[in-house]
Amino acid sequence: MELLNGRPATNAGRLDKEIRCYDLLDKLGIAYQRIDHEEANTMEACVEIDKALDATICKNLLLCNRQCTQFYLLMLPGEKHFKTSVFSKQIGSSRLSFAAPEYMEEYLDITPGSLSVLGLMNDHDNHVELIIDEDILKGEYFGCHPCINTSSLRLKTADLMEKIIPAMGHTPRILPISEG
Repeated sequence: MELLNGRPATNAGRLDKEIRCYDLLDKLGIAYQRIDHEEANTMEACVEIDKALDATICKNLLLCNRQCTQFYLLMLPGEKHFKTSVFSKQIGSSRLSFAAPEYMEEYLDITPGSLSVLGLMNDHDNHVELIIDEDILKGEYFGCHPCINTSSLRLKTADLMEKIIPAMGHTPRILPISEG
């Protein structure tokens, strides 16, 4: 696995949603590194990728309330566990569960296994609220997919908070997510 600077040399074989991620980062003047790899659907599959990226790898979860009227993209460290019941109380929402794949595709243009904060660039109507565990902000770098799980990016955490998220029109809620 090779850590490369910036976007691929060619768009051949790349999906539009991946290219849009590179376009956004380039438009914002964000420096980033990229690793192309086999499909990585789980946190376990990301172990070698994590080592190569040398960044905080995020577990990204799309959650919704029982009525499927409120949606939350939760970013937390890959090794951190949480309970939906405790998290529901923490954010003042009715019982939360994992959102169905069709909502992930409708609001973020992402399929399961590829969920990423960068998908918020497709959420023009702010259907999804971004919630970030405060531990994510402790690392200088974080890792995420460019809306497809066959590549991973290494970005500066400061760029995420100061440039990328504001450019996508979202305001994150930063919380200490309890593991209990």
